[in-house]
Amino acid sequence: MAVQIWHNPRCSKSRQALKIVEASGAELEIRRYLEDPPSTAELDGVLKMLGMEPVELARLKEGVAKEIGLKDKDLSREEWLEIMVQHPLLIERPIVITEDGRAVLGRPPEAVREVL
Repeated sequence: MAVQIWHNPRCSKSRQALKIVEASGAELEIRRYLEDPPSTAELDGVLKMLGMEPVELARLKEGVAKEIGLKDKDLSREEWLEIMVQHPLLIERPIVITEDGRAVLGRPPEAVREVL
């Protein structure tokens, strides 16, 4: 099975999830989403796979979230997607996506086993 991980190597949870995926023997694609952000369509698709709304995947404690006042804004789904794509640091990580259309947020990292 092939999987993709949206990975931030500076994040300990992301590194832990990556080790679990590597140990599974799955064919792995590492996407450093901070350097290669998803499109709004990709992010929307992943959110649907996760069964989440953008605000549920947003890192609202990040400095950029505070700078633009995200906690105080009433945004549409489309507006959330645009902001998260423009500021990929706001996307919670890691996310593991399988070739058969399943995805899981690796928090805790052991959660990635659900899709492996």
